Amino acid sequence: MINIPKVKLGIAAVSRDCFPAELSKERRQKVVKACELQNIQIVEVQTIVENEADVLKALDELKNADVNALVVYLGNFGPEGPETLLAKKFNGPSMFVAAAEETENNLIDGRGDAYCGMLNASYNLGLRKLNPYIPQYPVGTPDEITGMIGDFENIARVILGVSKLKLIGFGPRPQDFLACNAPIKPLYDLGVEIMENSELDLYESFQQHKDDSRIPSIVKEMEQELGDGNGYPGILPALAQYELTLKDWAENNKGASEYIVFANKCWPAFQRQFGFVPCYVNSRLASIGMPVACETDIYGALSEYIITCATKLPATILDINNTVPKDMYENNKDKFNDYKLNDLFMGFHCGNTPASCMKNFAMKYQLIMHRLLEPSKEPDISRGTLEGAIRPGDMTFFRIQGTADCSLKCYIASGEIIDVDPKSFGGIGIFAIKEMARFYRYVLIAKRYPHHGGVAFKHAGKILFEAMRMLGVQDIAFNQPPSMLYKDENPFK
Repeated sequence: MINIPKVKLGIAAVSRDCFPAELSKERRQKVVKACELQNIQIVEVQTIVENEADVLKALDELKNADVNALVVYLGNFGPEGPETLLAKKFNGPSMFVAAAEETENNLIDGRGDAYCGMLNASYNLGLRKLNPYIPQYPVGTPDEITGMIGDFENIARVILGVSKLKLIGFGPRPQDFLACNAPIKPLYDLGVEIMENSELDLYESFQQHKDDSRIPSIVKEMEQELGDGNGYPGILPALAQYELTLKDWAENNKGASEYIVFANKCWPAFQRQFGFVPCYVNSRLASIGMPVACETDIYGALSEYIITCATKLPATILDINNTVPKDMYENNKDKFNDYKLNDLFMGFHCGNTPASCMKNFAMKYQLIMHRLLEPSKEPDISRGTLEGAIRPGDMTFFRIQGTADCSLKCYIASGEIIDVDPKSFGGIGIFAIKEMARFYRYVLIAKRYPHHGGVAFKHAGKILFEAMRMLGVQDIAFNQPPSMLYKDENPFK
């Protein structure tokens, strides 16, 4: 992944002046050791924060070590003002956790009361209007705290990525397909920069890459990836030219941002002018952490990017598309386990899903565009999709969306992709989500979400939920109660 942040964790222990600072120090050292055993790299701040002067010393240590995600560790009760001031002054996401008592044999000099201190820390964070990550149960042993820090690393990657992201769009949506239109003001509220361009800008840049010397090497990459699925080798040079166009546009237009995603209009004028469909290129850029959302879906692009940061895996965007026929359900009952028919649907798009996320794939033509633009002809300008069955396994459907009144909302629905042949075209798979019928009616329809959803190829509900909460999203909908996120590692099974 070349387009997501590298999280550098730091841990600072705090101590209230009427408790022994040595207790916080010893407990911090044990947490750091536990992190090392779990291959979690974390910078150990040597200053024990007891007062505001210590806050400044700790901040200097964090800055000098290039730490961008801070764990505030209550080794004992902790000083409420300084510990929350540390989070306020730190330039990045923070997390608050507290030490559990170790043994019944040391509850006089070795009792830290951090369980109590977390309550007052939370109260003071509210006074300062801060919104750090506080785990579901934020008090634990070094091993337990290490697990919480592992979650925080993924959450922090989302916060850091969104704060330094630029979303580049090409072209407006057509009048008869307005579903993903949404105001951009909430994106600015998140700290995302927006750059909107016309399709003519994109076409001009594409033409300037016509004889780019890098095209043959990109074609070779594509040939190696496609293997026996290279159904239309003649289209690869044009697709390589387009891929270089987008990569160069991203590099040349980052400006003050560090990360780039795209939301591009991809039909119907695109095919007539460029001479292909861009789906395969979109899939390749998603594979390296630079999603290209179809159909100028700006919030779809953001959703894909958030998933990528949360999981460190490629994401895709799919239509919540069509029902599973009853006979297909009956003929594959053994594979659907205890899912009801209305728990199932097919997730589909033309061919933008990364090859690594597909069970099988091949370069094909886009059937819907072929019907529309070149009926009764051999496929030409409709070539360029990556089609096949989407890989079975755990997944999370997720979308963040701006509303007409410029607020933010999102949904999180975890389930799985079933290993049953969908018997259709495009990049497609059969998705199973518990209580999907209720979710479809009372979340997707009632809350007016569009048809596109981002797909994480693992259960990522807890990380996405906490990241959205830290980003200030108030309206978060689930297919099951939020408490299920914390039930176990696979809460939706």
